[in-house]
Amino acid sequence: MEMTKKGKQGGNGKLSVATVAYYGPDDKTPTKVAVGIVRQWGKEPEELKRWWGQDVTRDLRIQKDVADFIKAHGAKSVVITDGIIGCPHEEGFDFPMGAECPYCPFWRGKQ
Repeated sequence: MEMTKKGKQGGNGKLSVATVAYYGPDDKTPTKVAVGIVRQWGKEPEELKRWWGQDVTRDLRIQKDVADFIKAHGAKSVVITDGIIGCPHEEGFDFPMGAECPYCPFWRGKQ
């Protein structure tokens, strides 16, 4: 995910930023949410946590955990993906690097 320093007001964006991304086996079923805390522009998140469930957007426990995680890390703003952005399985962990996910046929050729 590429982030810019400029905000809507034209000034520098305020750090730290929480990034919230949703994943699922298709573009309708959010089974994973990943939250990263970015403290320096152009750097990877310093903190990253993931939650899984049947529908992470409707699971109140997961939503509370996400909110608590963001608050605990002092995020000044939050960036959330517009919908589900990909497969919940992780390349290099759930399947080999460079391969298509064998568990999510919906995403083949789309990621």
